[in-house]
Amino acid sequence: MAVHDNAVASTRAVRAETPPADHWQRWAGAAAPEPAPSNVVPLTAGTPISATPPPPLPAAPVAVDEAPLPPLGLDAPYRVLIVEDDRSQALFAQSVLHGAGMQATVHSDAEGVQQAIAENRPDLILMDLHLPGLDGMRLTALIRQQPGQQLLPIVFLSGDPDPERQFEVLDSGADDFLSKPIRPRHLIAAVSNRIRRARAQAATQPGAHGAPAMNNPETGLPTRHHVMQQLGACLAHRDHGGLFFIEVASALGLRERYGYAAFERLMIQAAQRLADTAHPHLLARLNDNSFLVLARGIDEEGLDAVARNLREQLSARAFVIRDDESVHLRGVVGHAQLSLGFSDAGAALEAVERTTLQARLLSAGVAAHVRREDVAAQEHLALLEGQLELAYQPIVAVAGGNTAQYQVLLRLRQADGSVLAAGQVIPAAEAAGRIADLDQQVLDHALGLLDLYRHATQPLSLFVSQSLRTLARDAFADWLLESLERRQIDGSALIIDVRLPDALIHTVTLQQFCNRLSAAGVRFCLSQFEPGSEADALLSQLPLSFVRMAARFSSSHANQATRDELRGAIELAHRAGLQIIGQQIEDPQAAAAMWMGGVDFIQGNMVQSAGSELNFDFHNAVL
Repeated sequence: MAVHDNAVASTRAVRAETPPADHWQRWAGAAAPEPAPSNVVPLTAGTPISATPPPPLPAAPVAVDEAPLPPLGLDAPYRVLIVEDDRSQALFAQSVLHGAGMQATVHSDAEGVQQAIAENRPDLILMDLHLPGLDGMRLTALIRQQPGQQLLPIVFLSGDPDPERQFEVLDSGADDFLSKPIRPRHLIAAVSNRIRRARAQAATQPGAHGAPAMNNPETGLPTRHHVMQQLGACLAHRDHGGLFFIEVASALGLRERYGYAAFERLMIQAAQRLADTAHPHLLARLNDNSFLVLARGIDEEGLDAVARNLREQLSARAFVIRDDESVHLRGVVGHAQLSLGFSDAGAALEAVERTTLQARLLSAGVAAHVRREDVAAQEHLALLEGQLELAYQPIVAVAGGNTAQYQVLLRLRQADGSVLAAGQVIPAAEAAGRIADLDQQVLDHALGLLDLYRHATQPLSLFVSQSLRTLARDAFADWLLESLERRQIDGSALIIDVRLPDALIHTVTLQQFCNRLSAAGVRFCLSQFEPGSEADALLSQLPLSFVRMAARFSSSHANQATRDELRGAIELAHRAGLQIIGQQIEDPQAAAAMWMGGVDFIQGNMVQSAGSELNFDFHNAVL
């Protein structure tokens, strides 16, 4: 590792980046540190650290006990786990941190990191980007999935100069990105400041004593779990008050424009402003761009005024993005009276979330919840009255194959005989709060077909589109896993189709669902794919098997720029081990362009239009 420094002082002068000799006393109490080995070269202004890194200073002995270790105090030595496969780089970082009084342990590959975390209980992980087998971003995502490790500080130290890669790193769940070469003083400051804040926050949390934390350590705001518990208590005691669901508009556009890290900082600022406005009532962040306020004991006649005030204060002043750049946020609010008699906290949350969908359609941006039985005659519910019908369209491998693959397409036949397509039915179902029911019906039908064709000579796989609002429900994942097990269906026969816009906004929710269902073999397809930094990052962050390109790549196949863009996107996906589907192929020219671009599968009316039968001859299909 090369360390940039201007050597202008005497060769005997101690480098400015090197901590003073008694620096260790900030962590280690009154005991003197062990003397450095005689072969350690003093760090002077004339000594280039990028030469042969000194061996690590010995760490203070750590007592080993079979019993669970007590929580670390604020004054205990800082513990750092260095995940780095380059020995010289690892020894350099370890030496610098040891010299600052920290206990630094090196682990050279991704395998066994979880065991190292369990054994060393680090305050922070110093992560390399390029590791053998599993890169640092994927490893970070895996760490974030483990109980108790969601808030473990992870800082990347890498020489990768690409700013887009830095955004990808932060998007994977990292807390910070440090660029090589780095001054020792900068490394010490970055690591110690992160650990100090994390320990101080953890010390104030009930979670530090074994109970679930009531406040998010990053923002100081109540956690979703805590607010939902309080909401359940309110409903059990039949308290009066209001529940407010606040959704920040244009979240996808904001993320695309500013990147994940800046978007996350923006949402934290928005949360603080909304919390100040809602005070003394509880506010929690629900997901990427939505918030929940529980206002206990207020006049239910005034809920609309409270909702309008929340919305107005959100957009009243601009939020600073970076330097001189700022942005005004807009939002919509749905609210409900606690006295309406919701069965539990989940039902109340679903009600206000559904109401917020209705608020999107209103110029005021605010809507009040009305009980389902009171809106039975509304147009969006009337639209859903009909017979559910499904159609199937084959997805054919350009190189041939023996697996029968179909896209399951939603249709709804109304009483007058007219048939509504998914583009009409799904928005109505979301507005009516029926999307989860609709998704479950479609998926249950698909599972029935997979069960029926389980022993067919030609294996059957079905692509089934699902809404992120459905996948976010724990009960839905439980039901799907139980259904697969009960019917003894091979999970790999089911491919859940998720739209790119949904995946970009609800990445964390989707990651959690995918990881849980992947264990049962279920595969995933990212649809409507449009290349871009945020979208490209999903290819490595999610356990995908397929990518379905946006329809414009087939409709505009004559455009050279579009063909080049398609080829680049396909090459990126193939490097990630994914297979590509070209959709809406209507003519041989479009099919040829898709084939030349490198797609693996073709779907569209040129192959076969959607129908009610699973009768396409995949074995003899010639494209």
